[in-house]
Amino acid sequence: MIKLKFTKMHGAGNDFVVIDGVRQDVYLKPEQLRLLADRHFGIGCDQILLVKKSNNEEADFRYLIFNADGGEVEQCGNGARCFVRFVHDHKLTSKREIVVETKSGLISPRLEEDGRVTVNMGKPIFDAALIPFETDKDDVIQSLQVNNQNLQITAVSMGNPHAVHIVDDIEQAAVATLGPLIENHPRFPKRVNAGFMQVIDRGHIRLRVYERGAGETMSCGTGACAAVVSGIRRGLLDSVVQVATHGGVLTIGWEGGDMPVIMTGPAITVFEGEINL
Repeated sequence: MIKLKFTKMHGAGNDFVVIDGVRQDVYLKPEQLRLLADRHFGIGCDQILLVKKSNNEEADFRYLIFNADGGEVEQCGNGARCFVRFVHDHKLTSKREIVVETKSGLISPRLEEDGRVTVNMGKPIFDAALIPFETDKDDVIQSLQVNNQNLQITAVSMGNPHAVHIVDDIEQAAVATLGPLIENHPRFPKRVNAGFMQVIDRGHIRLRVYERGAGETMSCGTGACAAVVSGIRRGLLDSVVQVATHGGVLTIGWEGGDMPVIMTGPAITVFEGEINL
């Protein structure tokens, strides 16, 4: 039996089990990951974050992200904020800004004086082959046939794939029914995170995200980035946008083109504990 130390954290309600893989040797099987994420039989979380040493000389740490279904994913924006607070609070580093290696590349989260965390999320990817998304058009707005409905989506990758759909009222949006259908749509070979965005004005949106492998979460950092980028490309939003999720507010900025997306938001430690696996 393995006794595993962990920290429970959340970023705007998107919750994580964070594990120190620097000071303890950790290898978790998919069934153990699913147990950790289970809200009835385990700790309960949307994702498990594993902090590791990096072999990349440009990075301070490596960051492994596992969804509640046990599958590894490329990127997690809310998790990145919790990551920098974790390594700082646990004295794994004294730096306020670190470089972190992820499955999709390097990111640079920074712990601000007010306790929030700012993350350079890198530049958004619109190349359909890299998202990946099957289409023969370069249009910003793409038609996606879902359950006899013709949805108008924007596909973008923030290190992980997103399909953003604009709705009139976020509370009335069919997230529970359309979300899994979009997630598993055959035109997204690696599945996709489904975003439902309500535009309030040019500087404010409301957002719900049905996450790939996790279902709807209280908040999704990369989803917020993808939604804002999509809205800017559609000409609906300014370069800095407040994103209201069910778990809190994120500030997303993008100047367009090859400029990186900048995200600022909370990172909260809930409790520390040990679990027997």
